[in-house]
Amino acid sequence: MLENKVRDVFADMVVLKNPERTEFFSNLSLPSYMRDWLVMKFSDDDGVIDYDSVLRYIRQYIPSREDFEQFKFEMVNGETVRFLARIRVNVDVKTGKTLFELPDFGGSRAGASGEVTNDVVARWKETLLKESENWGIVELIWGKDFSSRQGKGVIKLIEYSPFCPYTVDLEFYKEARRAFTIDEWIDVLISAADYNPNGYDSEQQKLCFLRRLLPFVEKRLNLMELAPKGTGKSYVYQKISKRGWLISGGTVSRASLIYDNQKKTGGLLTRFDFVGFDEIQSMTFDKPSQIQTALKDYMEFGEVQGFDAQVVADAGVIVLGNINASRFNVNENMMEEVSSVFSESASLDRFHGFIPGWEIPRMHQGLVANGWALNTEYFAEVLHLLRDDLTYTTIVDECLAVPAKPDKRDLTAIKRLCTAFVKLLYPNATCKEDIPADEFIKYCLEPAKEMRSVIKKQLCIIDPKEFNVPGKKDIPDIQYNYL
Repeated sequence: MLENKVRDVFADMVVLKNPERTEFFSNLSLPSYMRDWLVMKFSDDDGVIDYDSVLRYIRQYIPSREDFEQFKFEMVNGETVRFLARIRVNVDVKTGKTLFELPDFGGSRAGASGEVTNDVVARWKETLLKESENWGIVELIWGKDFSSRQGKGVIKLIEYSPFCPYTVDLEFYKEARRAFTIDEWIDVLISAADYNPNGYDSEQQKLCFLRRLLPFVEKRLNLMELAPKGTGKSYVYQKISKRGWLISGGTVSRASLIYDNQKKTGGLLTRFDFVGFDEIQSMTFDKPSQIQTALKDYMEFGEVQGFDAQVVADAGVIVLGNINASRFNVNENMMEEVSSVFSESASLDRFHGFIPGWEIPRMHQGLVANGWALNTEYFAEVLHLLRDDLTYTTIVDECLAVPAKPDKRDLTAIKRLCTAFVKLLYPNATCKEDIPADEFIKYCLEPAKEMRSVIKKQLCIIDPKEFNVPGKKDIPDIQYNYL
């Protein structure tokens, strides 16, 4: 039985998942990594969880947003408060101060922000300043800031302890893959992402779902997915990993997304592994032509430009849109469903692949993870670490036979997608021979070509004069290199 093999191979890195506890933790609005840690902490060897202990722990250490007003009252009256929270830290170059905010309590707009003392920064700079955000125990006090004439009150972070329940041994994970067949491993990945592989009707549905995980393992992988409502695309990009950011609604500005010239700080693209745009048809952009130009440069070269700065970043750009059943056809114009920021041909050409979300079933109870599976936080951290491994690029290069003079963007897209598939499905591979040729073709090369070919078809439809011409309308005929 696959569950038993997962428990035997991964031991302490598995948790028991089922619909009941999924609903319980969903109601608490906790991220997956906090959820799985609590499950492990308060479960017995059979996976039975003590829900009362979980609730007591949460009440004591994980306050709700409404509790912060009480914390502020206690602090201004001389008390110190201490609790577990998600924290973001940045250095203000104008004042020279290191600032923090607690986004789950409303951040700076709600007064959940302040200064980090120099000794805390010095002790934890490798954690606080290198990651876009962290979880940890924070200790806060209130005091006067006498660097200004008014002597304004300010909250200070005087102690910090990172929430780090375990370390990830990437080599162990790679070696563990050898214990599973490709069919078993596909199911391991799906259950790790909080879904039940038994809820899918076919292998094709499973493989289509796994395409959503490709930006988790490969840098600057840009994808577009159009799907009906209710297929779970938002959950994958929002809840599985703290390394990604999903923008849902509202107005997107250049400062928040790319670079803030006033604060001289990079935007979301510089802080996360991927940035997703959810329900793109209803999203608005402040100065859209300016954002479009900046995004085209970023998606091509991986650099964000400020008035006086140039910052290298490696986040993927993910565009998600809802589409009705009458538009489920890659041979017709689907870009009418997408914001003009992304649907103009020069922008669309910079997307590496397309996910036909209508091939993924709507979320139903049978798709909720049910059984022993990899801890989602552990899994997400593994995927993050795989982004830096260059071995897989070399393997993919050896596997591909590329025709003369291929289109550069097509070739880049197919190679990058192939590399992501290899990282996801064959993390144990160290050379070409570690992946059977037929499996590489079926699970890596053909899906990559298919995903890029949809982008090419749409380009031919929306800009036929430029793309629907000999030599441009088809993707390169890349084959497996048997030599």
